This record gives sequence, C-alpha cells and structure tokens, in this order.
Amino acid sequence: MKTQKNVRETAMDLLEAIEKNQSYSNLLLHQAILKNEIPSKDVGLLTELIYGTLQRKMTLDFYLNPFVKKSSKTESWVMNLLRLTLYQMVYLDKIPDRAAIYEAVEIAKKRGHKGISGMVNGVMRSIQREGLPSLDEIMDSTERLSIETSHPKWLVSRWIEQFGFDATKEMCEINLTAPLQTARVNLTKTTREECLKVLEEEGFQAEASPFIREGIRALKGNLALSSAYRQGLFSIQDESSMLVAYALGASENETILDACAAPGGKSTHVAEQMGATGKVISLDLHEHKVKLINDNAQRLELQNIQTIAMDSRRVGERFEKESFDRVLLDAPCSGLGVMRRKPDIKYTKTEKDLAQLSTIQHNLLDAVAPLVKKGGILVYSTCTVDNEENQYVTASFLKEHPEFEGDADLSERMPEAIRQMITGYETQIFPQTIGSDGFYIACLRKKV
Repeated sequence: MKTQKNVRETAMDLLEAIEKNQSYSNLLLHQAILKNEIPSKDVGLLTELIYGTLQRKMTLDFYLNPFVKKSSKTESWVMNLLRLTLYQMVYLDKIPDRAAIYEAVEIAKKRGHKGISGMVNGVMRSIQREGLPSLDEIMDSTERLSIETSHPKWLVSRWIEQFGFDATKEMCEINLTAPLQTARVNLTKTTREECLKVLEEEGFQAEASPFIREGIRALKGNLALSSAYRQGLFSIQDESSMLVAYALGASENETILDACAAPGGKSTHVAEQMGATGKVISLDLHEHKVKLINDNAQRLELQNIQTIAMDSRRVGERFEKESFDRVLLDAPCSGLGVMRRKPDIKYTKTEKDLAQLSTIQHNLLDAVAPLVKKGGILVYSTCTVDNEENQYVTASFLKEHPEFEGDADLSERMPEAIRQMITGYETQIFPQTIGSDGFYIACLRKKV
C-alpha cells in the first residue's frame, strides 16, 4: 500500500526536483497535486510553501548561514527542508513554530539518519533562542537589496543601471507577492457583465479590470475550474499580455501572422477582436504546443485560426513576401517579467542567456519582417524586463531595416488607462505598473 506523503514532505520533494532538474515550479506543482492526491483543503498551503520558499530562497539562506556549519557540504534535500521550515517560522503566522519544527524533524528521521534529524532540530532551536541575523549588517545597498528580496546581485545591479534604484526596489519587492489571476472575456460569445454574473452564480468572485475593457480579475476561486471557462466564455490571460492585441490593432477580414503563438492567448484574443472574421495563422515550433493553440481555439469556438508547426525563422520559405496585414512576434525571452508566477527563473537565468536570447530575437524579427505588407504593422513583444532583449532589439532592427518606422499611432489603439505608459512606439510595463506581469511591447510600421 502506498504511503501518502503529507504537504510538507511533498513540498520538500518539489523544491528538490525544481533545483536539480531546473523544471518550472508551476508545472511540477500541478503534477504533484494530482500524483500525491493532495486534498483540496491543503492545495493552498502546498502552493504557499513552494512559491514562498522559492521566492525567499536567498533571504532564507542568509538567515540560516550562521547556524549551518559547512552548508556547502550539506545534502541539498536537507537545505531545502531547513529553508522550508524557516519560511514557515518567519513568514507564516498561522503555523506555530513547534509544529513546523516537529514536522521537519519527522521528515528528517524518515529521509535520513538520526544525525540529520538532530542537526535539523538543533538548527531550528538555535534560531528560536538566538534570533535571526539582521539584513542591516549588509553595508552595500545593492547587495542588501539582492539578499532581502532574493534576486541575484547581477540582476539587481543590471536593473539599477537600467531603471534606477527605486524602480528596481519596487520591482523586486512586488516579485515576492502572489500574482493576481486575470481573465479575458470572449466578446464573440458574451459580455463582461454577463460573464461576471455567470461566475457569481457558480460561486466565484471576480471584478472588472480597471485597465482592459474585456478583462476581469479573480477575487475568490480559480476561474479556470469554472464551467464558464469550459464553455469558452473567457481565457486565463494576464492584463499586460492582453495589451499586445490592442497594439496589433487587427481589423475585420485581415490576414494576421502570430509567429510564436503557443499556448494561443494572443492568437485567440486577436481572432476575437476581428469578430471571428479574417484569418489568424498561428505558428509554433513544437507539435504539442500547437495542439494547445488548437484546444483553446476549439474551446472558444473560433474558426478563423489556422495552426502550423514550424520554425518561425524559416517563414520566408513558406509564405510570400508582404502577404500579411499584421505580424505579431511574441518572442522567446528570459521571462524576467513573470517571476511571481515562476520564481525559480531568477536563479537559473544568467547574463549570458540574455545575450543569446537577444540574438534569437534579432533573427526572428529579420525573418518575419519581409512578410508584412506595405503600410502594415509588426508588433514585437516579450514578457521580460531588460533593455538588451527589448529596447535595444527594436532600436537595432529599425536601424537595419529602414523600410520600417516606429508607429506613432500606438497610443491611440491602446486602452485609455494605459496611454500614459507609452513612449512613442513602445512601452515597458513593470510588474508594479498595473500589478500585472512585466511586459514590453513595440509597434513598428512598414513604410508605404
């Protein structure tokens, strides 16, 4: 008979798997809930333990360091158990310290030997007696911000240089908070008011987005579990991501290319904005990701989306030049804007990664540019916050492609509440700007 793991043991196993395999926390968490048959009442705690411990990892290590001798030689599962336990003691008021320590010792006994359980107990009792070291001991302001918000120092330094200390501090702090679940109402099937009413009747609580006319914000319950979702009345999508379709500004009966489309959030939004007319051709490199686009289009009952599995760097071999009214390139990126949803990103990305991604982004832009009709629009977007992947990419593209210019009409197409955040043909949305994901959007027009 299989012994069912409790929430804390499951959390420790997940932290181990994320660290060893560099797997995304959101994917592993979902799999673990199903595999371990975690009761619904415990899912919230498991989620809090995983995301909280990951988000605060560097801070927790700073606190643990004086109490753990030879931490570099301590087995990784033991370090994750210590972090997990300390996170509960420092950040979760509802869990008594004695309960957190007792569970940790029991897990250590089960997983290791008597010496390890004694060490875990000793470390936690010492912290109870002596208290935590103060972050004020760190004199360098950049290093202190790095440790207190658990963001690598190279990244904090980079952001300070690009955006200033205050904006960086605000961004790092909001990255430690839980993200808001938002959704986009499918206006081809219902209205926002009717959708909110249906959700309320199902026992969910949501409110209208103050920024996006078809956007809603979840207040209670996971909206993806509603029958309204299954009926295609809305899609789960971040508000920043919704702005991309506005930037593109597709009209009825146009032909649109979405070059890196999976899982289909932007493709379906564009298709909805076109009133299910015209054609959206959605590409992705992988067959299984193309299936996700098809599944979403089918759920939303959108017939104007055609999917193709292919490398978008080779679109010139498949499509005629100037065959699309508008092209969207939501490029592969470092994802530094979505750390609240994937906190492990900040520990796995390097400056070298950003440089390599920048090259891919340049190549993709060069590939899709010839497909845009004269007078047509090319939108470049990423879910990251970094000049090398964003502003520098588009500035370089415009320099190398004199047939394009920045689209000065971008702000006119955007929701009114967003217009003040736009500078010329581009906007950098920070996580703190509207409480959404960090996102960059640039709109380029091919000259007539």
